[in-house]
Amino acid sequence: MTHSIIFSGFGGQGVMLMGQVLAQAGMLENKFVTWFPSYGPEMRGGTANCTVVVSDEPVASPVVETPTEVVAMNIPSLLKFEQKVKEKGYLFINSSVVDIKPKRADIKIFEIPANDIAEKLSNVKVANMVMLGSFVAATKCVDIDSLIEAMKYKLSSKNSEIIDLNIKAILEGARHVGG
Repeated sequence: MTHSIIFSGFGGQGVMLMGQVLAQAGMLENKFVTWFPSYGPEMRGGTANCTVVVSDEPVASPVVETPTEVVAMNIPSLLKFEQKVKEKGYLFINSSVVDIKPKRADIKIFEIPANDIAEKLSNVKVANMVMLGSFVAATKCVDIDSLIEAMKYKLSSKNSEIIDLNIKAILEGARHVGG
């Protein structure tokens, strides 16, 4: 199975980290992965996105034109990428920030109040991990345990309180979609 994903949002929402953690989790499971960043104006508030491919087979290119899944952390991301999602693909929307409804009826849509869930955990900065937990629970592209291990690896220079908070965020996101 091949998952080709676009993570997109404002700079500062942690979309690059989401992609890196997912790619790392795929590597932990001996899958073939690519991670490819794309930046708009790189200052906080500008748009940023990355593509991640996680596959059981070798990946020919990190470029993704028609993703199987899109994660839209803000309105510009939804507007830019909704039409690109493959038919019967998945669209994850940060409903805490995005107040417009998607137009597609041929894809599965997940509205995740990532910022609201993160605020309940006491830090809105973990909204990206809430969304990533929801994404992995819904798509099953990697195991949640692998995702947590990958996050620990990527944030190993941070203190244990931040890592513990990110674990809670991943698990709350997974719980939100029934994972």
